[in-house]
Amino acid sequence: MNTTNKYTDALKKYPFTLSDTQITESINKIIADGFSGNNTQEVYRKIYSCIDLTTLNSTDSREEVWKFTEKVNAFEDIHPELQNVASICVYPNFAKTVKEALTVDVNIACVSGGFPNSQTFSEVKIAETALAVADGADEIDTVINLGLFLDKEYEEMCEELTEIKDACHGATLKVILETGALKSAENIHKASVLSLYSGADFLKTSTGKGYSGASPEAAYVMCNVIKSYYEKTGNKAGFKVSGGVSSVEDAVKYYTLVKEILGEEWCSPTLFRIGASRLSDNLLNAIKED
Repeated sequence: MNTTNKYTDALKKYPFTLSDTQITESINKIIADGFSGNNTQEVYRKIYSCIDLTTLNSTDSREEVWKFTEKVNAFEDIHPELQNVASICVYPNFAKTVKEALTVDVNIACVSGGFPNSQTFSEVKIAETALAVADGADEIDTVINLGLFLDKEYEEMCEELTEIKDACHGATLKVILETGALKSAENIHKASVLSLYSGADFLKTSTGKGYSGASPEAAYVMCNVIKSYYEKTGNKAGFKVSGGVSSVEDAVKYYTLVKEILGEEWCSPTLFRIGASRLSDNLLNAIKED
């Protein structure tokens, strides 16, 4: 079997059969049935522990990132009753800074591979990933090559992802689909399947840069692919929602979708993440109001 068939065959194993209407109806039912039961202090605390606390500004500096990390260090003294965030997410050149500053058990995540648009040489993406891991990154967030995907150059896109995965040397690979650019549910479905078959440990909705961010529709499609992939392979991939998720209500809605589609086991930092910084303060305020 040649390489091209490997990916077309993967897509055939996971045919896309849902209409937009079916997706919307399913989401509405899941939220209607499950939201109130998950809109609790216990879930707020759990969601907080699933946050990738992120700073991805053009103005980031070593001093600013160090101060950002010190706030995470201090969290457990200020809020001993709460579990800390899952990770600190920064540009790859700051992995070393976070590692030097970090004194608590929180992962270091780095965006890599020409983030946020993936428009650079494969060799640069691979080198950047390897350097970030060497400097202390536990997790790598990288964007698929959207141009290759939309041109149906699946082999080239997937081989690049596989090489980036190899460069992770055991670090977790979170593959960003940039669902706002993919637009259709069918495209999101196909990109999810191909990313998982290329070694993704997590599927992530969006960069939050340039295109519309997360949507319940994208989350629904991605979670269903993760479920089907697990049923066929036994491999559990995680799900990360990112891009504009700042309200407690929205966070609980995404938590509800994950819990209903994938199950309680996915509702932990090991398999569920939210990429947000504003959300962390909103959750803390909601928890304090109890």
